[in-house]
Amino acid sequence: MRSLLSRKLSRHLTLARLIRSDTARALGIDNTPPPELWDNLRRLAEGLDAVRELLGHPLKITSGYRCPALNRAVGGVEHSQHCQGLAADFVCPRFGPPLAVAQAIAASAIEFDQCILEYGRWVHLSFSATPRRRVLTIYSAAEGYLEGLVDEQGRRLA
Repeated sequence: MRSLLSRKLSRHLTLARLIRSDTARALGIDNTPPPELWDNLRRLAEGLDAVRELLGHPLKITSGYRCPALNRAVGGVEHSQHCQGLAADFVCPRFGPPLAVAQAIAASAIEFDQCILEYGRWVHLSFSATPRRRVLTIYSAAEGYLEGLVDEQGRRLA
């Protein structure tokens, strides 16, 4: 198992980094992805490496792959791209606040599927074989997702 977790998926990321979860550990959930998701995890890792290069600093990944039990435990949506190994939530404090990170990604040539500024506290970024480059913002569940990047005062930025 140790060698599986140290498996490099990209220049900067290992499988262990993309499946690490304090919630899974606390609840005793095995968050090991099945082998059929490894290609997706590789796509995710390579995309996150591109973001790291764009920003010039390492990312602090707070959520990557989630098995269905972990996804339910954290309140994730049923068909979350996290469960497919295609999404991660992260911050990059050395670059700037999450809004600045999302702006840089949205303005870049990185072929992402979705870039979502979530609650002003982190960026959700996903990848797919058919990237849509969809940019969204959410500040409250009641208000829902807003198209583009929006600051906390409701001003559309991108």
